[in-house]
Amino acid sequence: MTTTDIPRPLDAEAEQAVSKKRPRNAAGGGLRRAVPATTLLWILACLYGLPVLWFILSSLKPAGDLFSYPLTLVPHDVTLSGYLTAWRSANFSQYFANTALVCVITTILTVGVSCCTGYALAKYDNKWLKVFFVCILATTMLPGEVMLAPEFLVVRDLGLYNSFAGVILPAVLTATGCFMFRQFFLTVPDELVEAARIDGARELSIFLRIMVPLSRPIMLTLAILSFQWRWNDYIWPLLMLNDPNKFTVQIGIQSIVGAQNINWSVLLGASVISIIPLIAVFLVFQRYVMNADINAGLKD
Repeated sequence: MTTTDIPRPLDAEAEQAVSKKRPRNAAGGGLRRAVPATTLLWILACLYGLPVLWFILSSLKPAGDLFSYPLTLVPHDVTLSGYLTAWRSANFSQYFANTALVCVITTILTVGVSCCTGYALAKYDNKWLKVFFVCILATTMLPGEVMLAPEFLVVRDLGLYNSFAGVILPAVLTATGCFMFRQFFLTVPDELVEAARIDGARELSIFLRIMVPLSRPIMLTLAILSFQWRWNDYIWPLLMLNDPNKFTVQIGIQSIVGAQNINWSVLLGASVISIIPLIAVFLVFQRYVMNADINAGLKD
């Protein structure tokens, strides 16, 4: 006759010892670690956003309230006179059209040239390409002011002075764009390219049908950055253009500043108007960048 042992319930001390050996709740620990980081990010966001908020709210104040004591963040009397005066006094519609033309053309060319250059630097094994890449990176070690004089002389000798082409062409090839695309294409397996070649695809077809669709997140990111760079560019258009009908937005804002005094209300209104297209471009394209899958079409 056999007997079965009935397990006895654990006493309090044994149950406590077993509970100590159990792993902690991973979700709770991760949440506790994430809260301080999230709080720090919110603090940094507030520190960064406060000057921007002050700048925008100050543009809604009358000119007499900008330097009144004590300083106030929220305007007592909201007015749009600074915006209206800025838009009417300066030829902002023409400035916006000129800047939009320069930014759109430059952005398209920058993305296209950077994509082609990055693909060649990443997927073709040639020592001269490596030297060319080093030369491109070397330009980032020089201040932009050092390059202004030789660039101006070259553009002037080419007969492009006081033209939009003279503003666009020097800004087409950027070290940042080439580096971004090169680093991305290095992550694409070479087996994918070899498989396409075995199937009979030509180099141009491989680039246009495989590499370009895969690099869409990088293209959109560089497009946003390039548009922002060209929209905020001030020194180079100032050197290159002398026709008021070809001025960009940043030069137009500078023209509002008088020799003896500055109408701060008008200047703030013009500055806020100038950042609206940048915000619109970012809001339109950011969801495509955030939601895109960089590894789409690739296998682990």
